Amino acid sequence: MTGYLHPSYARSLTEFGRPWELTRCGGWILRREISGTAYQDGMGCYPLFACRDWSRLRQDLEDLRGDLVSLSLVADPFGEYDEEFLRSCFDVVIPYKTHFVVDLDPAHERFISKHHSDRVRRAQRRLHVEVCPDPPSFLDEWVRLYSFLVARHGVTGIRAFSRDAFAKQLQVPGTVIFRATREGVTVAAAWCFVQRGVAYSHLQAYSPIGYKSGAAYALQMTMIEVLGESARWLDLGGGAGIADDAGGLSSFKRGWATGTKIAYFCGRILDRSRYWELAHSASDENTGYFPPYRAGEFG
Repeated sequence: MTGYLHPSYARSLTEFGRPWELTRCGGWILRREISGTAYQDGMGCYPLFACRDWSRLRQDLEDLRGDLVSLSLVADPFGEYDEEFLRSCFDVVIPYKTHFVVDLDPAHERFISKHHSDRVRRAQRRLHVEVCPDPPSFLDEWVRLYSFLVARHGVTGIRAFSRDAFAKQLQVPGTVIFRATREGVTVAAAWCFVQRGVAYSHLQAYSPIGYKSGAAYALQMTMIEVLGESARWLDLGGGAGIADDAGGLSSFKRGWATGTKIAYFCGRILDRSRYWELAHSASDENTGYFPPYRAGEFG
């Protein structure tokens, strides 16, 4: 097991809940205390819930009935399921994000937009990109770079991660770190997890010089060239924020993609009486958020 499937990835998120294995399907969730109550609910590990055997997920959910109030997760878009199967498992199934994906098969003709090709050439003249040979040793540099992203975009909560979370994640099998340097100084990095033939773009971070140097283009080109040795697909993820971003980040990812996949948000009510008790006491406003008593938790 590697990447999001590995138990050590779930354990890196213990600040936000207690890792709990769904033993039949082989996936992991986080059990969370519900403030002001004696109840717990569950959430999939951020950013994606992955499991070894999707056909056994339904029974794992039945085992949680009455134990947790509810469970919410974003399903791995490369999971072995279809929308009909998800609807048989969950009460709420919503197309959440469009993920841009790249077919890494050398025989597949890839299209990279002229805009992107021009910027790749410019960035490659300024920067050197390499694979970091020892990801755990990259911790200090990564935390420094990621602090720029947190400050630039006001990232909070689980998406901000912590130094301890990053230290654990850098040791997860399947980790690949790409580092961009300028005059010997690291100015940007891209972090991928490889599992079951898919490379997932986990996170990217840039210093101010990295942004100005177009490091994103040099990093992305190298990722596509290198990851084909260990994966068939590269999942670039979706746009920024809770909803799909129609602008910058989506345009950037679209310029590399050979296709798209939908990531579904899924919610299951596991204890109906307690769920509706909490839902009615949370707010009179119908926000459409699931579960409603967690509305606003991710800003």
